[in-house]
Amino acid sequence: MQQLNKGNICLVGAGPGDPELITLKGLKAIQNAEVILYDALINPLLLDHNPVAHKIFVGKRKGFAQRTQEEINHLLVHYAAQNKKVVRLKGGDPLIFGRACEELSYAALFDIETSVVPGISSFTGIAAQHQIPLTKRSVSESLWVTTGHTHDGQISSDIPLAAQSTATVIVLMGMRFLKEIVTAFREHKPETYPVAIIQNGTTKAEKVVLGTLGTIEEEVQKHSISNPANIIFGPTVLDQVTQYKNLKSTLCYQ
Repeated sequence: MQQLNKGNICLVGAGPGDPELITLKGLKAIQNAEVILYDALINPLLLDHNPVAHKIFVGKRKGFAQRTQEEINHLLVHYAAQNKKVVRLKGGDPLIFGRACEELSYAALFDIETSVVPGISSFTGIAAQHQIPLTKRSVSESLWVTTGHTHDGQISSDIPLAAQSTATVIVLMGMRFLKEIVTAFREHKPETYPVAIIQNGTTKAEKVVLGTLGTIEEEVQKHSISNPANIIFGPTVLDQVTQYKNLKSTLCYQ
């Protein structure tokens, strides 16, 4: 294989949405970058920290992709081969449903130096902002994080398994299959089982619905909740509800 004049590639976690929830190390990587490939879910204010870098939007949304994953892989290597410092800026944490392994593996084929700067994942950061404990002594001894859909667009087979557990369950990218996910939980949990859905968490566009297995679909429709959103199942959701003593078990707030 021909030896390339190589720069480096750094995968940086941008956090769940609030631009202040990026790590200092991640911010330094952005400031030192010569090329930044960024996703749809990163806060664009982060790009202002480096006005001179070449910025390329490579985000993906339902039914739309600015670039395929293969094109993104090629772009990363293309610029690194020109001795550039390349930052791949991803929402949340790069190694949580971020296709980081594909990008790192492709760069390794060309012997390009890579590094990863962890980020605050949406499943921890968004829950924490709303004081929803994902674990709680004597209530929830573990947590289960799963995607709502697989790479081929089907509902994850882990959902029915997660529904049987006593863990707090966080479903990312699951609004497309909300009805099916709720149905899976109803097979093992009572109608009063608590659910929270948080759209655009930690941003100014954030919307939150609190409810139960019996009410959450109606609340989502009533308040027009959609992706990107986190769905949280479990009794620790009630910790958040207790902060609003004058409200009923289902509500929406912004």
